[in-house]
Amino acid sequence: MQTTSYSHPLFCFSCRTKLCCRNISTNGKSKGSVKFRAPYPSQLGRKCGFNGRPRVYISPSPIKPNRLYVLHNTGDNHPSAFSVDDEMNTNHAPNGMSPTFLSNWSPPRYLWRGLSVLILAGQVVVKTLKGKIHWRNTLQQLERVGPKSVGVCLLTSAFVGMAFTIQFVREFTRLGLNRSVGGVLALAFSRELSPVVTAIVVAGRIGSAFAAELGTMQVSEQTDTLRVLGSDPVDYLVTPRVLATCIALPLLTLLCFTLGMASSALLADGVYGLSINIIMDSAQRALRSWDIISAMIKSQVFGAIISIVSCAWGVTTLGGAKGVGESTTSAVVISLVGIFIADFALSYVFFQGAGDQLKNCV
Repeated sequence: MQTTSYSHPLFCFSCRTKLCCRNISTNGKSKGSVKFRAPYPSQLGRKCGFNGRPRVYISPSPIKPNRLYVLHNTGDNHPSAFSVDDEMNTNHAPNGMSPTFLSNWSPPRYLWRGLSVLILAGQVVVKTLKGKIHWRNTLQQLERVGPKSVGVCLLTSAFVGMAFTIQFVREFTRLGLNRSVGGVLALAFSRELSPVVTAIVVAGRIGSAFAAELGTMQVSEQTDTLRVLGSDPVDYLVTPRVLATCIALPLLTLLCFTLGMASSALLADGVYGLSINIIMDSAQRALRSWDIISAMIKSQVFGAIISIVSCAWGVTTLGGAKGVGESTTSAVVISLVGIFIADFALSYVFFQGAGDQLKNCV
């Protein structure tokens, strides 16, 4: 049973044509034959040759399985038939043409995923500059990244600050540099610890959620549904998440810096007998406005890396539930690597030369 396609100038339909293949012996030679007729003759028109009795066409060689196409001839109202071989073309090139260079090559997955990050980042920038922002989704994502992530960020920052204080207070007290403890803690928290720790927590909590959500939507074809409905997935899904992360992360960093310094001062006063006033006065003398500004800039860059990488890995997910899990894990890992690389680059740009800020608190 093969499929016969019939085309008309105004409409097109297809029907199944019954094919019967057999061998006919003529003078000791074997020939192939094809007998075909339309089970529903009315579908082919009244004047087509298929409406009469079944016809037998004999070929001098055995016939390969192929696909038969019948086209209506408007000149004499008789159909013309031609067949196409069903065998696969392994060279991915038309018959009679040699495969071109790199015709069978496909880029590695990490390569086109990396390119998708750059393309997605450019689209987000263009959409933001044009004002194509879905504000309702942006506010929802902002609430999710900001207030709902405050607890875990503050808890992590408090314990990191206390652990850091234990190491500094013990050594500085033996050297008689009690008045320098607050300044060292303030510089360490503002320049490195608070932005990096906050970004790591957000990457684990929010970045993984972004990748899992968009990956699930991609494998279940929900993003294609948005396109059918006339909505751009970048406007509706990606841009709100990127903006929300870039806005919320600097605020979270500022809160983590405040709580980290407070927990460090309380631990130094309660365990090592170092007055809170001494620590706060030392921190105030050592800190400058650029230290806080650099922390905010770092946080915004980290937020952009987390959100864009997670969204790009989500929208390029393949392979069902297993692909969603792999994309989520990979998105978090790549985000963390990007955070550390960006931290080194920004620190090298922001803080060059010999520093003299601790001279004020010695």
